[in-house]
Amino acid sequence: MEEFKLRIVTPDRVFYEGDAEMVEFNTTEGEIGVLPGHIPMTVIIKPGILRITEKDGEKTAALHSGFAEILPDKITILAEIAEWPDEIDIERANAAKIRAEERIRSHTQETDLARAETALQRAIARISVIK
Repeated sequence: MEEFKLRIVTPDRVFYEGDAEMVEFNTTEGEIGVLPGHIPMTVIIKPGILRITEKDGEKTAALHSGFAEILPDKITILAEIAEWPDEIDIERANAAKIRAEERIRSHTQETDLARAETALQRAIARISVIK
């Protein structure tokens, strides 16, 4: 088996559907790379860069929170948000990064640090996928 079926779904669209040789993304346990024949498992997605390796090359996108079901011949990713580089507004991403860093730096008891850190991770993923 050289490829597997990959399907990435967000609340508003089927982001990607096709054959892949490998897929890489961040999970709550660290970065994972999945090849055909992988053991079955379910993982929680953490914001970061998604890399899809196809026969003709590699595609990258920003992938945000969600879940992935990994089977030997098929992977299904249910994501809150997935964005191709050309869909990302770099100025908005940079502004979001600055806001999140400021919230973390000057946090008070009312500051939701987990939410601020997630916002920072999302902004960094968006910026990184463009570069």
